Amino acid sequence: MEKLKKRSWAEPFKIKTVELLKMTTREERERALKESGYNTFLLKSEDVYIDLLTDSGTNAMSDYQWAGMMLGDEAYAGSKNFYNLEARVQQFYGYKYLVPTHQGRGAEHMISKILIKPGDFIPGNMYFTTTRLHQELAGGTFVDVIIDEAHDPTSLHPFKGNVDLQKLENLVKKVGAKKIPYISVAGTVNMAGGQPVSMENLRQVREFCKKHGIRVILDATRLIENAYFIKTREKEFENKSIAEVLLEMCSYSDGCTMSGKKDLLVNIGGFLALAEHEREVFEEARNMVVVYEGLHTYGGLAGRDMEAMARGIEEAVNLDHIRARIGQIEYVGEKLESIGIPIVMPVGGHAIFLDAKRFLPQLKQIEYPAQTLASEIYLDSGIRSMERGIVSAGRNKETGDHNFPKLELVRLTFPRRVYTQAHCDVTAEAVEAVYEKRNSIKGLKMVYEPKYLRFFQARFEKLA
Repeated sequence: MEKLKKRSWAEPFKIKTVELLKMTTREERERALKESGYNTFLLKSEDVYIDLLTDSGTNAMSDYQWAGMMLGDEAYAGSKNFYNLEARVQQFYGYKYLVPTHQGRGAEHMISKILIKPGDFIPGNMYFTTTRLHQELAGGTFVDVIIDEAHDPTSLHPFKGNVDLQKLENLVKKVGAKKIPYISVAGTVNMAGGQPVSMENLRQVREFCKKHGIRVILDATRLIENAYFIKTREKEFENKSIAEVLLEMCSYSDGCTMSGKKDLLVNIGGFLALAEHEREVFEEARNMVVVYEGLHTYGGLAGRDMEAMARGIEEAVNLDHIRARIGQIEYVGEKLESIGIPIVMPVGGHAIFLDAKRFLPQLKQIEYPAQTLASEIYLDSGIRSMERGIVSAGRNKETGDHNFPKLELVRLTFPRRVYTQAHCDVTAEAVEAVYEKRNSIKGLKMVYEPKYLRFFQARFEKLA
């Protein structure tokens, strides 16, 4: 039988409007870096060529979504767009109750204040910055219960986002189930390199937590991307639709927090969604959102934004869309791997994660190798990436010392439907150019550190 040649894929859309990009000189980039304190978050957008800082709110909306924007019902109460969004969440995620928020951290804030008491412990499959901070501000302590493979960038485990059931059981034995209001399960796991959770693992977590009376709250920010990995890596689901996989994933939880700025293809918006049996928590959240976000039928959003998010859900579960979205990430990952660039493997769902420890082995972790690498990539090409290492990890809330994560990464995060394959090629070439001169690169020292989430605003200087 003749073996079929692997066919190329193409983006399942055509370009209707373009935004011109500014090209800068190396001298201009040197000046911009120094003015921003070598923190890519503090660069001005107009000084950036290809912006891979984040996929949060940086997506390109479709004509279908833009058409929906024109149907925005800006009534203060009872906007029809809220009910459209509620219906889509019920249909595709399976949760009965919806509380809209301005973005994901609004939902994180509410669920933390409602469920966490001082002295509680919140296990999770690796921390995320804003999630952990809200848990700590509510008096809780985050406990990492992700499998060990997640901390090894060279491991090829297909589901490095999985919860380690033994670690979870050890925590229950140590502090007692009553001290654990819920487990936070993210799919995919950002800080591990965009790594997915398996359906098998979700079922096991649900069974364990049900036995001990512990809620399961999903971080559903990139759950649709996670569903794609389940479909392509778990044989049971190879003939299931993305929508069917997504619905089953959510069925093993009691609710979710959502930043619609990722999976759902919008520039702003999020929500807290809860299962039918969580009516009491929903009532408290619906009351709390009025204090912190806006009325319970708009939650800090314009009606047009809720409509765009409702329509984004429909588009996001389309297999052609998600295959092309993750295919773009895989394309860049394969190019970098083929030339020997150290990256987190397997390639994750929303970004390429460069392993800064192996990229710049001459730098101690306290010399901020990932922050340094992100700066060097911008200096070379005008491409903006972000640090996911010691700066993002922050400090121990008890001792005040730096947290030293095992992973020291630079994230090249691709917005959805924004860049072409040519941009991907330029990115890979820029990383290769920096890699070729890696031995001459010096580290950084931190000269300003804000109290919370320091990676957003910290400033650095070059080491002599």
